Amino acid sequence: MASKTVDQIMFEPLQLPCGTILKNRLLKAAMSDALGNGEGLPTPAQSRLYARWAEGGVAASIIGEVQGTSQFPESPGNLVLQPDTPAPFEDLAKAGQTHGAGLWVQLGHAGALAHEEISQRAGPSAIDVPGLTCAAMTLQEIRKLPDEFARTAQVAKAMGFGGAEIHAAHGFLLSQFLSPLFNTRTDLYGGSPQARRRLVLDVISAVRDAVGNAFPLAIKINASDMLDGGLTEVEALALIDALEACPIDLIDISGGTYFPGAASSSDGAGKGPYFAEFARQARKRTAKPLMLTGGIKTFAQANDLLRAGHVDVIGLARALVLEPDLPHQWRHGDTRPPAFPKLVSTEAGAVTAWYTMRIAALAEDREAEFSMEASDALTRIKMQEAAKVARWKNHFSSV
Repeated sequence: MASKTVDQIMFEPLQLPCGTILKNRLLKAAMSDALGNGEGLPTPAQSRLYARWAEGGVAASIIGEVQGTSQFPESPGNLVLQPDTPAPFEDLAKAGQTHGAGLWVQLGHAGALAHEEISQRAGPSAIDVPGLTCAAMTLQEIRKLPDEFARTAQVAKAMGFGGAEIHAAHGFLLSQFLSPLFNTRTDLYGGSPQARRRLVLDVISAVRDAVGNAFPLAIKINASDMLDGGLTEVEALALIDALEACPIDLIDISGGTYFPGAASSSDGAGKGPYFAEFARQARKRTAKPLMLTGGIKTFAQANDLLRAGHVDVIGLARALVLEPDLPHQWRHGDTRPPAFPKLVSTEAGAVTAWYTMRIAALAEDREAEFSMEASDALTRIKMQEAAKVARWKNHFSSV
């Protein structure tokens, strides 16, 4: 590895355990693009967005938070992929898989963090704290979950998508089961780290059985919840150990949660990859391909991680929102970092809202004229979300 040139390291192919070959080591990590139509369906703008990232040179893109039902969405802009879903999903799959790129769905279920206006929140255990209340799932509801995830993955494969990622990070449902802060159960699904991992391992097994051995299957996990009482790096490394024996093709390492009041790693002022040290420790414990997502902003950071052998794949998110053809730029010698804006706002969620509006501009090929303050972006997002909430309620109450 040390004798290879920079380009050979970042742009050499990677064969996953399932046999699929990624054309390079750069993936567009999952983000909530909020471009669904409010009825769970993709839009032409969404197809154009993922086409742009494919044109830009990524090996694959991952669509954030694709739901299997309408009951526990993270956002009214989420997609809902069900067996009777119509053709727009096939259009999206085709659009995002040109130029040798793959398009994977992230299998989502927000659980206790589901959007309050369009769901009845439920998670591993009941929660009643300022800003968050939810019911505890019954054993019967929990036991249905592996088959629900598996059915969604099976439909995604049938629609032509190139892979799937199980979302067990960022405080959403499977992450909640892993976390001692969210999961205080004392039955088969809680009470010990092994019991808290049970559902995640059952979901992996069910999804793999549903899609077969040749379909790429990733899992996104937290290095840490970044919350007092939450999942620690020690337990996260124990999860890495457990995943070594699972039919997973790629372990996507991230961290943090959307628990009310929790610090957001992506909105912080810290420099450099957020969870690089955890990835270094994980590398010692697994031969599975590892992907690192979070805080990777420059060519040098990505190259150093790959050259050191700590990870096999780099997950880029906001960098690709700023420069959708960043892989092509890097491959052809332009290794300047994207011009990350200095966004100033005291409002929670404003920075994320700015990037969401930037995504919308990319999807309409008008990023050159995009200019917006973070606070204005938050106002705009709230208005758009309110409209989609109304549409979601109207549509899913009638189906």
